[in-house]
Amino acid sequence: MAYVADGVITDDTAIRDLLIVHQTWAVVGLSQNMARPAWGVAGFLKGHDKRIVPVHPKAETVHGEPGYPTLADIPFPVDVVDVFVNAHLAEQVTAQAAAVGAKAIWYQLGVVNEDAIKLALEEGLQVVVDRCPAIEWPRLIGA
Repeated sequence: MAYVADGVITDDTAIRDLLIVHQTWAVVGLSQNMARPAWGVAGFLKGHDKRIVPVHPKAETVHGEPGYPTLADIPFPVDVVDVFVNAHLAEQVTAQAAAVGAKAIWYQLGVVNEDAIKLALEEGLQVVVDRCPAIEWPRLIGA
């Protein structure tokens, strides 16, 4: 799939490296709702020794990790912002990710917003679009 901005990570080696290197993942849209994909993906990441940080207006504790209402409320650095919100909110989340000094932003399956992608690249973030780490990990790294 082509995106308006060059620089989106599509190379398997680069995606693999991002998955391995970055340890702290802020999962925007993560709540206690086990039926939502964010819940399962966050559990997958935690099960692979990643620190997950739930980010949701309700600031719920999920998978034993305390939640925060916004990225700005997290009192420690995050490496990756994993975006599970509607695509029309992605640009706002991207601006917040850049403001808190995240290194990468991962737009989940179906979260495609060209303006957000452009902003992320302009801010110097590593960018993955329309993929899921719970799918990419087994494919690129193994179980």
